[in-house]
Amino acid sequence: MTRILFICHGNICRSTMAQFVMTDLVNKAGLSEKFYIDSKATSTEEIGNPPHHGTVNKLRQMNIPVLKHRASQMTKADYDNFDLIIGMDEWNYRNIMGIIKNDPDQKVSLLLDYTNRPGQIADPWYTGNFDQTFTDVMEGCQGLLNKIIS
Repeated sequence: MTRILFICHGNICRSTMAQFVMTDLVNKAGLSEKFYIDSKATSTEEIGNPPHHGTVNKLRQMNIPVLKHRASQMTKADYDNFDLIIGMDEWNYRNIMGIIKNDPDQKVSLLLDYTNRPGQIADPWYTGNFDQTFTDVMEGCQGLLNKIIS
C-alpha cells in the first residue's frame, strides 16, 4: 500500500483538494485498495475546520467527491506513517522539514515536481483563484499517480 500525505499551510484549500482529487483518480483507476491518502497542515490556524468553500465548490463543479474532513496538523510521527509527504509550495516544504527535522528516505517533495513544470501551487486563500489551483493540483496528482503505477 502506498501512503500519501498532502500538506499545505492550513489544510483547508490545496492539500484537501489534492487529497480528494488523488482519491478520485485512484478510485477511477480501480486502485483504491492500494492507496491510503490523507492531508494535513503545517500550521494550527485552521485546526478542526472543514474544507474551504472555494475548494468544495470547485470540486463539486468538477464532479469530484468531497470527503468528510477536518483540518489537522502534521506531526513528526507522520514521517514514519507515510511513504510520500507532498507539499504545495516552498514555504510548506520548509515547514515540513521544520517538523520532521530531516528526510533520510527522500519522502518529501512538492506536488508539481511530478509534472513537466515543477514549481509552486499558489494558495487560493490569498489569490481567490480556485480554478488555477485545481488545474495545478489535477496535473500534479495525475503525474504522481502515473509515476507510482509505472
